[in-house]
Amino acid sequence: MSRLSHLECTRCGQRLPADRPQTVCPKDGGALYARYDFSAIRGGFRREKLAGRTATMWRYSEILPYASPVSLGEGFTPMLASREYPNVFIKDEGLNPTGSFKARGLSACVTMARHYGLKKLAIPSAGNAAGALAAYAAAAGLEAHIFMPKDVPMANRIESDYYGAHVTLVDGLISDCARIVAQRAEKEGWFDVSTLKEPFRVEGKKTMGYEVAEQLGWKLPQGIIYPTGGGVGLLGMWKAFDEMEQLGWIESERPKMVSVQSIGCAPIVKAWDEGKSTSEMWMNAATAASGLRVPKPYGDYLILDILKNSRGTALAVTDKEILEATRHWARIEGIFAAPEGAASLAAYRNLLGSGFFAPDDIVVLFNTGSGLKYLDVLDQASAAPAPVPAAPAKAPGRQIGGIIGPY
Repeated sequence: MSRLSHLECTRCGQRLPADRPQTVCPKDGGALYARYDFSAIRGGFRREKLAGRTATMWRYSEILPYASPVSLGEGFTPMLASREYPNVFIKDEGLNPTGSFKARGLSACVTMARHYGLKKLAIPSAGNAAGALAAYAAAAGLEAHIFMPKDVPMANRIESDYYGAHVTLVDGLISDCARIVAQRAEKEGWFDVSTLKEPFRVEGKKTMGYEVAEQLGWKLPQGIIYPTGGGVGLLGMWKAFDEMEQLGWIESERPKMVSVQSIGCAPIVKAWDEGKSTSEMWMNAATAASGLRVPKPYGDYLILDILKNSRGTALAVTDKEILEATRHWARIEGIFAAPEGAASLAAYRNLLGSGFFAPDDIVVLFNTGSGLKYLDVLDQASAAPAPVPAAPAKAPGRQIGGIIGPY
């Protein structure tokens, strides 16, 4: 049984009860993190106890919210040794249910939604989160209301429809979808499960950090390269490292966390290069890697803080590099990666060339999804010129908006 204690604002530290549905901090709109009573957990939950447990993310149940899981077998994905780079490992999240890492977060989120008695869930999505919510909502007997840009990969639209979700295609970006959800949620009786607008998608994603440690023999790598749209996986892994230190499970230095984005939508990279603590809205975002087309992550302040504290970095790669890396991984590694995932290979090459990583550094590259979800995108991209990078621009502000906000 987990020892979930309370929810805590990542901005002001305010504590909120965890026995009812919560969105963001009512004082400042900060994302909420689930906090646990580690004094009650340490004695009975040791890493040696994991042996023989089910090979899903729910093997770490003691540090996940206690509720009957809505599970489709998500998590504990392979950590594959690269055939090309001796000290590189590829964490292949494309083998999750619904073909992406989004299964982790939505499994935890829907589990708690059902536990709280919620009936209608709504999400804006660049694609894969939509399919994951649709699948887990179907498994839980809940309604899913999904808003996606009309040019999302075909697989995301079709799978959401087949799972029985209510799908609306929007002429715009994920930020436009988020605005619609925020405007209609109260009237329609939806609970908004946008990225970081509820606390439990982070809990599902943090299991990637536990798995990285466990699969590497409880020794953390020197670096982790993570394709960053909303960035929840990066936040979750950093939270996992903090928890494992409290549990006494790891002693090695934390890895340098690297955020990779597309040059056509790189708000985190721009903010990092300019030494800012938050990002600006990236206007006219354009990239073949649809999951990276997030103009302003809601948790940008957390992402940038982690990059700083880990002595990491942020960099952008071109769509040409992404598409070449997608094909290269398929031919050399036998991994048909999503474009977002292949961006991590492009980033590693650049960071190896610049000396940021040495050849003997252990580095984990995250493939966040299966290339099978992007067949139409890859087919079109291989025959079309890369999009012209968009210029960032400021947008009118409002303190709390949709998933990408502010607006």
